Amino acid sequence: MTKEKFKIEIDTLKKFFELYCKNKHQDINSFTKNLVYKDENFKIDLHLCNKCKEDIEYCFQRLLECPHEIKPRCRKCPNPCYEKPQWKKTAKIMKYSGVRLGFNSIKSKLKKMLK
Repeated sequence: MTKEKFKIEIDTLKKFFELYCKNKHQDINSFTKNLVYKDENFKIDLHLCNKCKEDIEYCFQRLLECPHEIKPRCRKCPNPCYEKPQWKKTAKIMKYSGVRLGFNSIKSKLKKMLK
């Protein structure tokens, strides 16, 4: 995958995990994660509890090791690299956050229309 696609993927994981963790957990800490992909450094500032930190680090590792040049969606991948329990947990987080982000987008568009 390209560096640009990698950046989009890690930003999406960050956004979804942070929203989920903010709404579901306490004891949120700030930390910085540095990832190196194709000789480029990516610095990510995260605000997560320790459990979500472990989970997102697993996701980052899977993303770094993805063998596909054109990355498919994980659920449609012919060779999934996530272990089944971790995949289910990540899918739950993505679904939860995706729904909320969608509602927020619709709500902000409606507010603009009503002004």
